[in-house]
Amino acid sequence: MDRDKVLTHMKPAPSIKQRTRLPQLRKFTVLLILPLVVLLISLQKCTQGANIANKLISKDNQTSKYVTAKGSKVDKFLNDVFPVGFKWGVGSSAFQIEGGYQENGKGQSIWDKFTQDSPDNASVSCDSYHKYKEDVLLVKSTGAKVYRFSISWPRVLPKGTTEIVSKEGLAYYNDLINALIAAGIEPMVCLFHWDLPQSLQDGGGWLNQETVGLFGDYARLVYQTFGDRVRYWITMNEPFTFCYYGYDEGIFAPGDKSDPATHPYSCVHSLIMGHALAYRIYKEEFFTQQNGKVGISLDNFWQEPADPNSEQDKLAAQQSYSFRFDWIAYPLFRGEYPPIMRKIIDAKSKLEGRKESRLPEFDAEWISKVNGSLDFLGINHFTTQLVKFANNSTTQNASNWESDTGTVRSYDPNWPDTGSHWLKVVPEGIRKSLKKIKQDYQNPEVIITENGVSVASLGMIMNDLDDLQRIEYHRLYINQVLKAVKIDGCNVTGYVVWSLLDGFEWSQRYDTQFGIFHVDHQSPNRTRTPKKSVKVLQQIFRDNGFPSVSKLHKISVISVSAQENKYSGTTVLLCSAPFALMFSAYYAYGQLSA
Repeated sequence: MDRDKVLTHMKPAPSIKQRTRLPQLRKFTVLLILPLVVLLISLQKCTQGANIANKLISKDNQTSKYVTAKGSKVDKFLNDVFPVGFKWGVGSSAFQIEGGYQENGKGQSIWDKFTQDSPDNASVSCDSYHKYKEDVLLVKSTGAKVYRFSISWPRVLPKGTTEIVSKEGLAYYNDLINALIAAGIEPMVCLFHWDLPQSLQDGGGWLNQETVGLFGDYARLVYQTFGDRVRYWITMNEPFTFCYYGYDEGIFAPGDKSDPATHPYSCVHSLIMGHALAYRIYKEEFFTQQNGKVGISLDNFWQEPADPNSEQDKLAAQQSYSFRFDWIAYPLFRGEYPPIMRKIIDAKSKLEGRKESRLPEFDAEWISKVNGSLDFLGINHFTTQLVKFANNSTTQNASNWESDTGTVRSYDPNWPDTGSHWLKVVPEGIRKSLKKIKQDYQNPEVIITENGVSVASLGMIMNDLDDLQRIEYHRLYINQVLKAVKIDGCNVTGYVVWSLLDGFEWSQRYDTQFGIFHVDHQSPNRTRTPKKSVKVLQQIFRDNGFPSVSKLHKISVISVSAQENKYSGTTVLLCSAPFALMFSAYYAYGQLSA
């Protein structure tokens, strides 16, 4: 190539001014184009949020457009009130919020041991042991007239037996109960919310039926000490959850997976006996003087047929329901386990070459104690599952509860997600559950002892307080309870919001939050702050339901699905932040152009 052609193809070197401008242009591109991209994405998210809100609330704010189970009708929001005397409450449990680990002689519980090596254990948690007076004021501020809490068995009986009684432990609960009554709040006391004394676990725990008698001794002590002021007693919280996750999956204390074929059944059997014994002790020794009520809290997932038009799926849903809720409820009303459980497990046990069924039996004495052993039935309802029969022979032939059910459970992908993978928002499920309880058990008194929703924590208080999904959850679920009472005639006498505080959430630790009050677990003071849901619940409690169309019914939720936009509050940031970014970009452009 000759010299002239080379010179023709050569570009002149950039001037000093041009060399200075190039990095500025690159910077300008980042400052302007990036915010534009964020703006477009954010506007798309805002549009999605608005669409989700439209799915939830119709234009007239009367029809809830939440995603229902297949084949179900979406019914109108009911403007009505609960019967006079309906009990509104909030709840908690000892291990989840108290802290005070080993203070004043408290004994170790199985959950203390199970989590002792974890950095996010509950040795302090919400520190309610020291802040109970503040927590009583929080309960009062909601307008609730009932506070459901549990007594820590190892706090009052460090070794689990009455040989050593902690005066300090009894004094703590005595002060708490007195503070509640002084604030006009009725205590609803649970005796066992999973924190078994470790010393009893060392002796076999609930697999050893001696624990049943020791639980009776513990119940008698508590009745003697507090029964003059407590009218509502819950013996056990969710026997299924405790035994299945503690002795099958092993993700709950005591974390024993050694024999999933028999241990969950033996565990539940002992808890039912413990409940019945505590009930009989109260009736025979304390009822005449104290005139209280004794019940039990059972977990209650509504089981919906995967295909509402399939007779097989309907049978599968009933079978799954029998293996979970009826497993504990049926003996309390009938004195024996559900017939379908007895049939399936007895047959499988025989095929496995066992001399006895893996499902225990009550003898004549215990049948008389267990049958009819409750004054009210507490249900803890959170969500719904879709059910069909399993078709995997390997799974069906295994020796464990999951296999014994003969079913598989799933969730509709259209159901809104929450902060817990197992909890989807399906409000109609609670009404269906209440109607079934009425039908199956002659309409007993029912108290909703837990109902609430988890929201994953972002660790940012402005997001954690903006719990719009929780507002909508409670609004819709409570309205379904109202329909069960006013339309279906269900004998529901109370509703307890779960939960008061953001506490220790078992296998999820502190990664998700059920509380209506935020707790700053990074602060030594464990600062409490009310979330937006508190104000809405105050209104519902005050109105005793939904007497008329009000601003309460016009609340729309932008963030209801983790698939669309997982965290409430994030949408607000996404919708507003781009404009700030755009302003910054244009300012930068002006500076570069100067």
